Amino acid sequence: MFIIKLFKDARYFQLIFQAAFLSYGIYFLHWSNESWLYATYFITGLVVLFIAEFFLGKKDIPFLKSVKTGIPSVLITSFGLCLLLKTNIGWVAVLAAAVSILSKYLFRINGKHIFNPSALGIVVAVLLTGNAWISPGQWGSGTVIMFAVLSFGFIVTTRVQKLDVSIAFSGTFAGLLFLRQVIFLGWPMDHFIQSVSTGSLLLFSFFMITDPKTIPNHQVVRIFWGAAIAVVAFYLTAFKFMNGAPIFVLVLAQPLVPVLDKFFKAEKFEWAAPSISPRSGGNPVDFSEDQFVYLIQQKNKS
Repeated sequence: MFIIKLFKDARYFQLIFQAAFLSYGIYFLHWSNESWLYATYFITGLVVLFIAEFFLGKKDIPFLKSVKTGIPSVLITSFGLCLLLKTNIGWVAVLAAAVSILSKYLFRINGKHIFNPSALGIVVAVLLTGNAWISPGQWGSGTVIMFAVLSFGFIVTTRVQKLDVSIAFSGTFAGLLFLRQVIFLGWPMDHFIQSVSTGSLLLFSFFMITDPKTIPNHQVVRIFWGAAIAVVAFYLTAFKFMNGAPIFVLVLAQPLVPVLDKFFKAEKFEWAAPSISPRSGGNPVDFSEDQFVYLIQQKNKS
């Protein structure tokens, strides 16, 4: 029963897949030993979580409850940094992790944090320090990683019902690359396949742009939003040769999400709130943070 209850939250699936990707990179792609970097991301994230919950957390929720429910999100963010951000300097890693976690508390509108935490941490570290970088080449472009990310990403995004934005982004980005590289420039298909099958691009498509807390609520708007990010990212990649362009474009676009939500009304995503009601009973400690907040809000309304 514990396992069934645990995996009702899609975040645990994402954690398993991210851990698998990191293990794949270390043991099969033979990444250099960067255990200190990974440890820094995780330790900093957890420490900042405790501090942020103590000073900035919801007062209606017990402190330990808030910390417990926030740990999966912190681990997801830390894995995102491990998989995409490289640096040789300890304080840069601390900065990236701290910015990522704090952004969830400092930049919020209508119960949603504005920025994807790991994306913002990556952008801040790269732009402000000059000692961090995104390394897409570390993933190679083999069919194994492509198949794994597509399969696992499909499972995660369908569990949170946000596959539409993933398809909108990846389909638009790949389509534009095909038109430029194969149709216009006449490059061989092998080059195109290599361009769209890098691990970093696929991870972004299925695990970063699909973050349900930082994308538009309305489905149609969400699709156009994902396609627009792809168009700008394609331009920066193809004509400005910007490394990691989709991540930078995503961070720049996310402040528009609250505006879109205001004009295009739709139900806000909650990790598991639809499955409960104020009369559903049960032990509050078994609920996720979103469920707990949902119950409190309903109680206050009554």
